[in-house]
Amino acid sequence: MKIYGNEIRAGYIIEYEGRIWSVLKHNIVQPGKGGAFNQIEMRDIKGGTKSNQKFRSDETVERLRVDSKELQYLFHDGDQYTFMDQESFEQVAVNRDMIGEAADFLTDNMIVTIDFIEGQPVGIHLPQTAVGTVVEADAVVKGQTAASSYKPAVLDNGVRVMVPPFVGIGTKIVVNIAERTYVERAKD
Repeated sequence: MKIYGNEIRAGYIIEYEGRIWSVLKHNIVQPGKGGAFNQIEMRDIKGGTKSNQKFRSDETVERLRVDSKELQYLFHDGDQYTFMDQESFEQVAVNRDMIGEAADFLTDNMIVTIDFIEGQPVGIHLPQTAVGTVVEADAVVKGQTAASSYKPAVLDNGVRVMVPPFVGIGTKIVVNIAERTYVERAKD
């Protein structure tokens, strides 16, 4: 469906210059002189390259219809990650590039949301947080205050995060996947 440049919003999937783009950010700018425009930051779904474009209100782009499904993570083989539709038991394989660094947090049977355009996967969304176990952590330095100091730690999936001084080896913690930051101790 055709939409005007001033209607583009973050989260939309659009077709522009023969390529499919995911809109990451938008900002409507009203300069002192001239007409307003929509400043868009977008990522090419196939290539992964980012681009910034200005769209005036009289320009049009094609907004693509995206179908989202919840799928269950099964396994990975090299850079191919396999997910299963829980209703039809159909399996979908996606490349690690589409998942990005968040792939480090995939665990067996995790439910993720995959966006499809015409049956092709174009995007994947993991939960906001994941639970990991600390397998390596620096010792607490005497006199270090818990209020502002953090120490490096390594989780069971190999990811490095900064944690408060009271977190030790064997502690299960909740981590924000997108920012790779400590949230809280996991509830048992």
